[in-house]
Amino acid sequence: MSQVDPRPGPTPQLGDAASHNAEPVPPKVDAVPWEARAFQGQRAGVVTRTVANVVDFLVVVAVLACGYAAWCALTFLVNPTQFSFPKPSFILQLICFEVVLFVYFTASWATTGRTFGDHQLGLRVVNAHGERLGWLGAVIRAGFCAVLPIGLYWAVVSSTNRSVQDGVLRTSVVYDWTISRRTITPRITRPG
Repeated sequence: MSQVDPRPGPTPQLGDAASHNAEPVPPKVDAVPWEARAFQGQRAGVVTRTVANVVDFLVVVAVLACGYAAWCALTFLVNPTQFSFPKPSFILQLICFEVVLFVYFTASWATTGRTFGDHQLGLRVVNAHGERLGWLGAVIRAGFCAVLPIGLYWAVVSSTNRSVQDGVLRTSVVYDWTISRRTITPRITRPG
């Protein structure tokens, strides 16, 4: 359901040319779904964050697959007669995964405050003041999350739904279905 702005619009005056051809003013609609408004600004739980991270994992794997396909195509174009599919070592694959994940997290959190997975689930990463992370904060958090992804599961035992990274860096992952970069005051979610 959408809410209509109850304030009346301007009253047309007699003889006003615009009053005869005036187009209706669209009602002001809140972007947050009615069912989600009670959760807006609350810290997200571990299940929602895990699903968002799975989506982000798939995005990173897709980027790496595209990179591998480009590498194969370039290798083929350089020497088509001697072509064979490259076989990168596990360590090289892990390093590439970590680098792409780090860059993806950093760019996402510093610019919009959310990754693609966060966007799909209505989440946003904010600092202690409820604002979008700056570049330095995004770099530190992305590095922390890339090195210690299991730290997310501290949110299971945390009374404030914070991961290890959130506790150390004083950040929060909150429900936010809005598009704008406004300040969000994180609300503590307590079990029960």
